[in-house]
Amino acid sequence: MKPIRTLLTVACATLLSVAALAQDAYPSKPIRIIVPFPPGGGTDTVGRAVAARLSESWKVPVTVDNRPGGNTLIGAEAAAKAAPDGYTLFVAIDSTLAMNPSLYAKLPYDPVASFAPVTMAINMPMVLAVHPSVKAQNVKELLALAKERGGQLAYAHGALPAQVAGETFKASTGADILAVPYKGGAPAMTDTIGGTVPVIFDALGPAMAHIKGNKVRALAVTSATRSPLLPEVPTLAEAGVPGIDLVTWIGFLTPAGVDKAIVAKLNHEIVRILQLREVREQLSGMGMTVVAGTPEQFAQTIKDDTVKFSRIIKSAGIRID
Repeated sequence: MKPIRTLLTVACATLLSVAALAQDAYPSKPIRIIVPFPPGGGTDTVGRAVAARLSESWKVPVTVDNRPGGNTLIGAEAAAKAAPDGYTLFVAIDSTLAMNPSLYAKLPYDPVASFAPVTMAINMPMVLAVHPSVKAQNVKELLALAKERGGQLAYAHGALPAQVAGETFKASTGADILAVPYKGGAPAMTDTIGGTVPVIFDALGPAMAHIKGNKVRALAVTSATRSPLLPEVPTLAEAGVPGIDLVTWIGFLTPAGVDKAIVAKLNHEIVRILQLREVREQLSGMGMTVVAGTPEQFAQTIKDDTVKFSRIIKSAGIRID
C-alpha cells in the first residue's frame, strides 16, 4: 500500500505545482473584457476604468470588446463560449444573470453554470427623467400628462433594469406609457436629449452628466433612499409611487472552468483597482457606488436577486417578445 500512497502523494503535489506555475505565469498574453453594451454607457465606463489600470499593473494589453444587443444576450453568449483560461472577462449587469432567466424561455448561456463570479463592482439606483420641454415638473404631473395623452407618451430604456423599472412604474400607477427599447443607455439618452422620446428610465450613473447639464430633468430615483448625488430629487415612494426599490449593479465574471487561483488573482487585482481613490471618485461622480467584494459574495447576490426579480417581473407582467 505504501508505494500506491506515495504515488498518489507525488501526483497530488505535481498537480498543485502545475497549478501554482500556471498562476505565476498568468497573465502572459492580452486580456479581453467583453462589455455587452455600446461604448459610452455606465457598464462600458466601468470596464474601461478597470481595463486601463489592469494593463498598467500587469504589463499586458487589456482591451474592451463591445458586444451590444439582445438585452446583453450577445455579449453573454460570447463570454460563455470563450476559452476558460482567464484571458476573457465579462462585465455583466443584473439583468444578464438575475432577470433574463425570468424573461426568456431559453437562453444561449446558463446564468449560473456558464460563469465564474470574480467580483461585484458597483451598484446604483435608476432615475426617471424627462426632456426639458416636458411640462411635468414632478411624477404626479407626469402621470397626469400620460393620462391626457392617452397612450401617446413614450419612455426610452437601454437595458432590462431600466425596462423593469419602467414597467414596474406602469404597473404600480396604471400609467399608459409606451416602452421604446434601445441597444444601450447611451443611444436611449441621445434620443431623449433630442426630444425624440421625451421620457427615460436610465441608470443614474450615465445619466448624471446630462442631469447636471440640464439636458434632462430628473423626477425621481428608484432606490429606497435619495441619492447623495441628487439630494433634491425624491424617491418614487416620496413622489407617491410606493413599493419600488430597484438598484442595478455591474460585476466582473470569467467563463466557467477558469482555475480558481486565477479567479482569486483577478479578484485581488480588480478589487484593488476599484478601491483606488481616483477610480472611486470617477465612478462616484457618475452616480455609482463601489461595492467590490469576494466571488462568494457576488454569487450570493446573483442568487438572491434572481429570486427578487422573478417576483417583480411576474407581478409587473413583463414579457420579451
